Amino acid sequence: MVDVLSQNEIDALLAALSSGEMDAEELKKEETQKKIRSYDFKRAVRFSKDHIRSLTRIHENFARYLTTYFSAQLRTFVQISVVQVEQLPYDEFIRSIPKMTILNIFEAEPLKGRMVMEVHPNVAYAMLDRLLGGMGNAPSKITSLTEIETTIMERIFGRAFESLQEAWKTVLDITPRMEAMETNPQFMQIVSPNETIALISLSTKIGDTTGMINLCIPHVVLEPIMSRLSAHQWFVSQKKISEPVEVESLKQHVRHAKLKVVAELGNSKLSISEFLGLSVGDVISLNKPVNSGLSIKVGDKLKFIGSPGTLKDRIAVQIDEIVSEGVEERDE
Repeated sequence: MVDVLSQNEIDALLAALSSGEMDAEELKKEETQKKIRSYDFKRAVRFSKDHIRSLTRIHENFARYLTTYFSAQLRTFVQISVVQVEQLPYDEFIRSIPKMTILNIFEAEPLKGRMVMEVHPNVAYAMLDRLLGGMGNAPSKITSLTEIETTIMERIFGRAFESLQEAWKTVLDITPRMEAMETNPQFMQIVSPNETIALISLSTKIGDTTGMINLCIPHVVLEPIMSRLSAHQWFVSQKKISEPVEVESLKQHVRHAKLKVVAELGNSKLSISEFLGLSVGDVISLNKPVNSGLSIKVGDKLKFIGSPGTLKDRIAVQIDEIVSEGVEERDE
């Protein structure tokens, strides 16, 4: 990264050169010397900026899907957005999260390896309070979960992975599945401490409660599909053209789809007292004359006009007229 000098620094440098405090030849020598940049092998750079941008786009969609899902489940105001996507050692991630938190360990076939969705206790307990009939407030003191609370959280977070599946569809069809839920990060060791991970941080607001949801994805899990996270691959996948074989297969499936076809003689309206007074031999008048055609509906749409009859000792209907698109059925 090139350092940019401010105007004051430039003026001071020119003044020092003109006064003789600094020697221009010495500056040239410094320029020719090899510059050494420190490299921390514990923080290996495995994800390029291109990969980080792609992960950001994917999980911005995930945040939108997750907002919709939690809003429907909790029936309250929920707002989730991506704060940042960064890469860091797994050990640093473990040390950065609370000692008591909600850790949803999951796999996502066909990807190999385990990942983690960490939910801050404030957010998790606010969800739990809302689901159990409360206002969605986080408790002042975080305690261990009961069996009932654990079951409820496993259910709501387990179904939240459907949103992750939807967000990743543009890159890969994955099937996320929760493996376990932990509350102590010291008992969770999904990769070696020095393994590089992608950390996606989601800012979460539920009512008046705020907190973070962190998605930890090890590099070793994404390594087989790193090429798909490039910008070129992203836009190519967006412009996929259906092959003729796929179009023909779709047509065949549509042709064999079953539809409900109903032929109506007519309809009538009865009061409750008239309905209760019906007996054998009573006649109910319909809204159509005897000589009018039957309404033949496909699904809920009127498509044909026909006549009743029989065919091989079975009740049948003959199509006499095809109803034009947009024509509504009218009572006669």
